[in-house]
Amino acid sequence: MKNQWFEFLFGRVTVKVSGKGIERFLNILIRNNLTIWNVKRHGTETITFTMRLRDALKIRHYAKGRECTISFLKRSGVPFLFKRLLKNSGFIIGAGLFFAIILFLSNVIWGIEVKGAKPATEYQIRKELDKMGVKIGKVQFFVNNVEGIQRKLTNNIGNLTWVGVELRGTTYHLQVVEKNEPEKPEQLAPQNLVAKKKATIVKMYIEKGQKAVDINDHVQPGQLLVSGVYGKEGQTEIVPAEGEVWGETWYKSHVEQPLETDFKVFDGREKQKHYLILGNFEIPVWGFGKLEFKEYETEKNVQKIRFLKWELPISFGNVTMRASEQITRTYTEKEAQEIALELAKKEIKSHLDEDAIIKDEKILHREMENGKVILDIHFKIIENIAVGQPIPKETNE
Repeated sequence: MKNQWFEFLFGRVTVKVSGKGIERFLNILIRNNLTIWNVKRHGTETITFTMRLRDALKIRHYAKGRECTISFLKRSGVPFLFKRLLKNSGFIIGAGLFFAIILFLSNVIWGIEVKGAKPATEYQIRKELDKMGVKIGKVQFFVNNVEGIQRKLTNNIGNLTWVGVELRGTTYHLQVVEKNEPEKPEQLAPQNLVAKKKATIVKMYIEKGQKAVDINDHVQPGQLLVSGVYGKEGQTEIVPAEGEVWGETWYKSHVEQPLETDFKVFDGREKQKHYLILGNFEIPVWGFGKLEFKEYETEKNVQKIRFLKWELPISFGNVTMRASEQITRTYTEKEAQEIALELAKKEIKSHLDEDAIIKDEKILHREMENGKVILDIHFKIIENIAVGQPIPKETNE
């Protein structure tokens, strides 16, 4: 008999027929298109065979008036398995509930450990995690993945150099590296302080060494500012020169600012979709229906589903679509010039030390071309121009 799996799906029955005229009975069944197979004889008046469940329901009709008795020996197939499951439904439901509870608890956040952070920083981190919804008792499906958590913590907490986030089981482990002001290294080798760029001296703070320039002096790159050599010839003392020499330096900047600028903004509307991921297949769970907005930005978050300490080959995905719109902002020439000036200041500051000060700026050239304000700007900067330069050994001779 072919297609045994198909017959198993719809059910099959092993039948025992006893009595006289069993051959004629089999012929009647076959003439009425009842399929039988595995026919076996047991003695002279008994046979067994297998037939479909739906045909077995008709067999007694054809047995009426025949000198034979029918009994059913074995039942197999999906309908009978389902019937057995219904009889044991309490056990099945209990096992299913137990599995569901364990699965749910395996995907709840039960611990958050922070290492490498000072108490104040750890408080900030936990407060920020609380804002993101990363808290004990929260289901992992509804929080950002570890990459998203790491990115937000780094962006929102200023005194973090790096934070590593790892989810092990039901606990988030955070390893933190804080921004520490580097301690000023002790200068063991003798050195001078020289100018790192062209400038006019405006102020000086000398801790060690002999100054070689005065305020209002013009200096060139590499020129000696503070000497680490004391005394007269033959009676000199060499020390590591230390201090700050502030000078007025000059920079030029070229910047362009369009009168019209296009950018995207979010209008507050959003839609979320939730789905299960099995391999390459996505099964929608929640968030059906069409979007009510045409332009949007998409943020996708995928969380692995765990059972106890094991990761299952199933993931829970969440997609957030935020409605956006294109905005064109038009500036007057004066507004565009102010924006261009601010951009130039930011660009200059990105190349300077944090303690440098912009003293003054002057527009050298201004023009309008192709809907843009074009500026050439001259900046006066006050900055520390002193850098260390080792003193050659022969200087002490």
